[in-house]
Amino acid sequence: MIRPATPADVPVIATLIRELATYEKAEHEVRVTEEQLRAALFGDAPAVFAHIAEHDGEVAGFALWFLTFSTWKGVHGIYMEDLYVRPEHRGGGHGRALMGELAGICAERGYERLEWAVLDWNEPAIGFYENLGAVRQEEWPHYRLSDAPLRRLGDRA
Repeated sequence: MIRPATPADVPVIATLIRELATYEKAEHEVRVTEEQLRAALFGDAPAVFAHIAEHDGEVAGFALWFLTFSTWKGVHGIYMEDLYVRPEHRGGGHGRALMGELAGICAERGYERLEWAVLDWNEPAIGFYENLGAVRQEEWPHYRLSDAPLRRLGDRA
């Protein structure tokens, strides 16, 4: 079962984010708090959204996403920040169902892209995404400006 997240899901979403970061060998980078998640997901003007995958009443995984905009196509799209299914639930179709939910939102709203990033060493995820028909965007490398470099640039503005 796939459903939109509710405020009651915030603690488990925070836990799932930490589990994902541990899997990605980056748990030391997680700083998000439940209060931040609650505000981002359920505040006055939510800019990020989440869906929960359940199996027999237990949370099996989640997808967290936000809107993008294509200047070339002139329409919104979805950027999936996180997709995570707990190891004991992998292979049960939860990841596919979460991706299907986001693809369905795109179709329903006229969005033309569903995008995300995946670590280059994560062969199981790469295989999963390619099996869905996703195409790696080699010509568009992903960049990030954060922490001290971001603050320095902002201070100069």
